[in-house]
Amino acid sequence: MSTDRRTDAPTRLLLVEDDVRIRQALGLALADEGCEVVEAPDGESALAALADTRVDVVLLDLMLPGVDGLDVCRTLRARGDLPIIIVSARTDHRDVIAGLEAGADDYVTKPLVAAVLVARIRALLRRRQPGPGAGATAVRVGDLEVRPDEQLVLRDGKPVHLTRTEFGLLLELATAAGRVVTREELLRRVWGYDYFGDTRLLDVHIRRLRRKVERDPDDPRCVLTVRGSGYKIGQAD
Repeated sequence: MSTDRRTDAPTRLLLVEDDVRIRQALGLALADEGCEVVEAPDGESALAALADTRVDVVLLDLMLPGVDGLDVCRTLRARGDLPIIIVSARTDHRDVIAGLEAGADDYVTKPLVAAVLVARIRALLRRRQPGPGAGATAVRVGDLEVRPDEQLVLRDGKPVHLTRTEFGLLLELATAAGRVVTREELLRRVWGYDYFGDTRLLDVHIRRLRRKVERDPDDPRCVLTVRGSGYKIGQAD
């Protein structure tokens, strides 16, 4: 996992939005909330900006000219675990799932309030800090080893690359020591706020996590579903 910027530095955002009025208005509102905003009008400009500018979070519209938002999201996720929040007018569940499957950590629909968006950003960035297992010894789950202090997961001694969100989910389940963790608990602890019954965000991230930690994601032995309740840790083969 990458190291943090200085804690006293303002949060630097890359705002990728093709509508100039929305981009300027949202940029000003975020600046008023204490953020430092870098703007990009399209996907190509966003990728170029990230080549020589360090940011803490990317706020990404889906409907972009040229390289669309989903492709930008996939490209960024392939490069590393930079936090990505999709900010889109698309509210259909298929668009939400597509955005999360592309690698986004969160999905926020327009219109939005800047203060609420900043709260979501801060909740996302808190995942960079030591989690609930900080200071604890490594947790073993079958052939997986979870090291809380290092934010590292090993399988057979080899690193398994997880995003901060995926690591947070696995750590919550691993430190629960086999107890069922409800969907509401996971949403609150990992994302930092309530989702009012919408579990799409959690379910998509669980699928992504299983692809990385399970021998057979279609027959999970590590991250187990407890129907009607939530999830618990099992024993990876």
